[in-house]
Amino acid sequence: MKKSLSLLCVLCCFAQPVRAAEINTLGALVQPEFKLFSEDLGAALSYKAVIPAEPLGITGFDLGLEVTSTEMKSLALWSKATGGGSALSSLIVPKLHVHKGLPLNIDVGAFYSAVPTTNIKLYGGELRYAILEGGIALPAVAIRGSVSKLTGVDQLSFGTKGLDISISKGFAMFTPYAGVGRVWVDSTPLATTGLTKETFQLGKVFVGGNLNFGLINLALEYDKTGSAQSYSAKLGFRF
Repeated sequence: MKKSLSLLCVLCCFAQPVRAAEINTLGALVQPEFKLFSEDLGAALSYKAVIPAEPLGITGFDLGLEVTSTEMKSLALWSKATGGGSALSSLIVPKLHVHKGLPLNIDVGAFYSAVPTTNIKLYGGELRYAILEGGIALPAVAIRGSVSKLTGVDQLSFGTKGLDISISKGFAMFTPYAGVGRVWVDSTPLATTGLTKETFQLGKVFVGGNLNFGLINLALEYDKTGSAQSYSAKLGFRF
């Protein structure tokens, strides 16, 4: 219990809100800047499962509080897009994340987020199928389709779709995993901003590890989407 409380304290410290502002002056950006700003948002707001490839099973359940910190490659643009808000070196996104196992090696997952000090609200989900469920000798291999959708920002309609393949292998209570994939970003500004829609793709690679202490579960993940790096931690329950 003491170890679990210590881990939770670390996670809470990591999740302290950044000094940011509401995205409400997109019209201050020119079109190339809007593309760069959208790429940063694509890396930060696209789906991150933070979970191994092995299926949970029909009775399996994974519930956790997750925090993802993503570097902003064009940090000065945040100030322009938020009417003078702080230039942002990283965007910290806290999430409530849940996964449920289904029959036939299929898992579903969903998350919800509201980013402190901003008008960013975000939700998304995944459907994952384990081609190999894994075992004593074999790793688990899974393919996943995912989506995420931004709400709360009146000047921007923003969403992502993702497709990836991942592999994991359990060793006692520790399960390392890795994967590669692709993210499709659709960023549509309000017409009054004078900007036009940007649609593009970003490559994705990720690697992580899951530690299970009975019911208490800790997962850590490194992700690189496009040229931006993200670091995620998820603490919760898994059975």
